[in-house]
Amino acid sequence: MPATAPQPSDTHTVDVMTLGCRLNAHEGEQMRQLAAGAGLSKTVIVNTCAVTGEAVRQARQSIRRIRRENPLSRIVVTGCAAQIEPATFAAMPEVDHVVGNREKLDSRTFAAITSNAAARVMVGDVMAPATTTGERAAVIPARARAFVTIQNGCDHRCTFCVIPYGRGPSRSMPISDVVADVRRLVEQGVQEVVLTGVDITSWGADLGQAGSGPHELGDLVTVVLAAVPELPRLRLSSIDQAETDARLLAAFAEQARLMPHVHLSLQHGNDLILKRMKRRHSRAASVDLIATLRRLRPGISIGADLIAGFPTETEAQFRDTLSLVEDGGIELVHAFPYSPRVGTPAARMPQVPGPILRERSHRLTEAGRAAKANWLQGQVGARITANLEGSGPRDGRARTPHYAPVRVCGLPATLASGDTVSARVTGHDGQRLMAETCT
Repeated sequence: MPATAPQPSDTHTVDVMTLGCRLNAHEGEQMRQLAAGAGLSKTVIVNTCAVTGEAVRQARQSIRRIRRENPLSRIVVTGCAAQIEPATFAAMPEVDHVVGNREKLDSRTFAAITSNAAARVMVGDVMAPATTTGERAAVIPARARAFVTIQNGCDHRCTFCVIPYGRGPSRSMPISDVVADVRRLVEQGVQEVVLTGVDITSWGADLGQAGSGPHELGDLVTVVLAAVPELPRLRLSSIDQAETDARLLAAFAEQARLMPHVHLSLQHGNDLILKRMKRRHSRAASVDLIATLRRLRPGISIGADLIAGFPTETEAQFRDTLSLVEDGGIELVHAFPYSPRVGTPAARMPQVPGPILRERSHRLTEAGRAAKANWLQGQVGARITANLEGSGPRDGRARTPHYAPVRVCGLPATLASGDTVSARVTGHDGQRLMAETCT
């Protein structure tokens, strides 16, 4: 998700451009604090994504634009693309420092840059033995919503993905640390916490075995809600249905404070393509999981990642993905075209021709838009609760428990970001709901 080029100034001399996932966005705020604490000035940190070749291209393009618009600023490039391809970014004359994914969350990195003692390239081996030392996520206060990183890295090897090489093996944050982070945020006034990571459904696998304590995501969710009863809302980032455990499903049924929204890493709707992707689920398993979630939590909203144009994909196989949107009742589709990444098995498979790939991506995107518009239309007339974001009543931006964006009119000026309001949905624009406060 590209951002506009930041403009360092005398009053805010460390800026961060984040591309990619929610975890990257959260880590961007951590780096902003670490860099400011180290006394860094006139610096732009570019936090890159490597999920597709297009993401790397956008990162390089953004770096060049930042240099043109900020000729006197220091540019520090980090993130997954920098971890995987450090030489690519070190070769760019616009870049001052390249920093690895582990190093970017270490205050010593920014202290070295501030004192001019840092090397041009500071990228360690992210595939080294798993450890959480030095990389426990700082919690970033934000009254409306804040993120707590519970896990980093990935042990799986999907054939299209390079993220394990950028993030390293899966490693879980101890449950006591997670609870402490959530409690600290609530004490600071945060109303909603999002548990995030690279592969959060793998949380706990490296902490213990069955019978030796909490070791699955459902355990963690249950413990957090019980240990921090003052937390109004808990939300999860993307989950892998192959690792979804029974206690997590029970939590959706039993815990009203666990928000009724799930985003699934489905990727495709055809079983043969799923095997070639080296995914660990079938189409039927995806449909069954969604049906189970809807039975356990009526009204839950379902989002999903779906790829168009994976190598060897036929028209019939692509239509299996298109139909999955309807068969699964997926309301919030994140559709994107397959993009080959050098070094992955999928990059060596027969590729779908570019024009066909783009046409399928367009069709999948349109199917997602139609599904979202249809779901939004179904909300018209409903009474909702919404969590105010941004500047609160001044712009009326908010989110429903189902993670639907909504603009609420008629808000009292006494409200603030993070406050919850009751409203009645009056319409939508295809992307967000429109609502008026209830009297």
